[in-house]
Amino acid sequence: MPKLDKSIDALLESYRKNGMVNPAGEANLPSRKSIEGILQELTELLLPGFGEMETLDHDKLALITAERVNRAARNLEQEVEKSVTFGLRLNQEESKDIQDIRASSLEDSRDSFQGCRPGAELLVNAFFGELPEIRRLLDLDIRAAFQGDPAAKSMEEIILSYPGLEAIMVHRLARFFWIRKVPLIPRMMSEIIHSKTGIDIHPGAEIGESFFIDHGTGVVIGETTIIGKNVKLYQGVTLGALSVKKELAGKKRHPTIEDDVTIYSGATILGGETIIGRGSVIGGNVWITSPVPAHSTIYAESVR
Repeated sequence: MPKLDKSIDALLESYRKNGMVNPAGEANLPSRKSIEGILQELTELLLPGFGEMETLDHDKLALITAERVNRAARNLEQEVEKSVTFGLRLNQEESKDIQDIRASSLEDSRDSFQGCRPGAELLVNAFFGELPEIRRLLDLDIRAAFQGDPAAKSMEEIILSYPGLEAIMVHRLARFFWIRKVPLIPRMMSEIIHSKTGIDIHPGAEIGESFFIDHGTGVVIGETTIIGKNVKLYQGVTLGALSVKKELAGKKRHPTIEDDVTIYSGATILGGETIIGRGSVIGGNVWITSPVPAHSTIYAESVR
């Protein structure tokens, strides 16, 4: 359409001037749509039979599992390869050590990511080896939700309807890739589930077992947060940083929450030196930027 020629030319000029075009002749970036599909496949492996329209045939569970694992692994290898290739290219551009990108579990294969595909395959194999442990943690998270929510009538109800469980599950998957320095994919996973649940957990956050997020909407957990065991959060809780300066990116900026802590809705806890001591209860709508001793109760005074 001739009337659109000027618009087309202007777009092409913006591509030339501002970039933001996937580089020609180089590997494509990971696909968000593909990662969404992989997360669905991983959910079916972690919680088989839930969320499916047809009844799971237990007699064929071994065959079904093998098919799902192989399909998900093939798809994930492709996306990991793209991600690692991007990371290598980025590190080369910044004149950094290429080996920063390798997975920590592959320390004996220092050059494994030079070819990208072999390294991606090894990493994905290691990831699937971790799924039983992730299922164990997920079981504890489900039990914590059931025990911590009087409204829950069954653990099946939690699996099928609690957004907090979905967010925690995806976080535990994404963190595997984060701690192994795989670029892009962990953040893509966390933002996909963030957009679905309203719960924003950075894949860098360290979260212990039996973790429960009740209601969930508006929860934010920052990159360097450390959360112990048996912790319960309500909606609108922020575990954030006191400063957002770029030069502080490598430092601990977010709080530490010790074991057996409950944090009620709207609480804001900020800063890398802020530690909420074991067994404490943090009331709703409080603002905390300094350490809290163990077994404390902190609350905002009510207005009468």
